[in-house]
Formats: sequence, structure tokens, C-alpha cells
Amino acid sequence: MVYIGPIILGFLLGFILGTRIQPSPSSKLNFPASIYVVLLIVILLIAYQQGPFPFYTDTPFANGIIAAIVGIILGKLTFGKG
Repeated sequence: MVYIGPIILGFLLGFILGTRIQPSPSSKLNFPASIYVVLLIVILLIAYQQGPFPFYTDTPFANGIIAAIVGIILGKLTFGKG
């Protein structure tokens, strides 16, 4: 059974955070695509180690973390370009 609460909350929080990510010309940080791949792998490992919320048996991953990552990516792609 899929519980929709953590998925919606994680997505909304991630989307809000994603919209706030904007490039800053004064900051000389450069994030190539390889950084995002490494970040995605680390986040999947964290979600797997955390496991599902108590009594959830739908996936071995924490649904809220996965939904938050999707929200961050979509928020960054839609409104975070500055």
C-alpha cells in the first residue's frame, strides 16, 4: 500500500527548495553534471539506509526523500533559473 502523505510533503518541500536554487554570479562555484550524478547516488543510498517509514512495506526506500529529490529537480528546472 502506498501512503501519499510523505510523498506529497516531500515533493512540496523539495519543490520549494528547488525554486530557491539560483546561480549567483558573485559565487564562483561551478557544478558540472557529474556532481549531480554523485549527489543522486548518495541520496539513493541514504534513502535505502533510512528505509521506509514505520509499517510501510511498499518500497525499501524512504518515499519522502525520493519525492523531495524529484521536487528539487523539478523546482530547479521550472523556476530556479533566475
